[in-house]
Amino acid sequence: MRQFGVELYDRWTAMWNGDTGLAGEIMAPEFRLRYAQAGTEAFDDVRRPAELADVIAGWHRQRPGLRFVAEGPAVVDTEGHDGAAPHGVVARPYRASFTDGDGHVVSRSGTDILQFRGGRITEVWSVSSGTGGRTFY
Repeated sequence: MRQFGVELYDRWTAMWNGDTGLAGEIMAPEFRLRYAQAGTEAFDDVRRPAELADVIAGWHRQRPGLRFVAEGPAVVDTEGHDGAAPHGVVARPYRASFTDGDGHVVSRSGTDILQFRGGRITEVWSVSSGTGGRTFY
């Protein structure tokens, strides 16, 4: 069951790296995003996979070279039995990097916490290093 959580997080990261078709596969038909960081207001009203895919594509258009990588081990708490799709939580630190308008590489670190039910993400909590560019907390 732990492996399911790790793989779900890997697919979440791939979606953020531009494979937006994954939104329909890994996100529940309706979900909630909770981003505790500056500049993420676009996510406040996103509730459906296609909306999330559109916002992610927009972020990539605005941030050349945007790349997300998982860093550190995942913390996974899952349950599932009798062949049912698992439910639980996976949390993992990440780093996001992109090139700004002056050609400088900007990096942000944070942690995403994904709650899933029936094998699909139902809620996300995300906290980043903020606009000051601190590395971790």
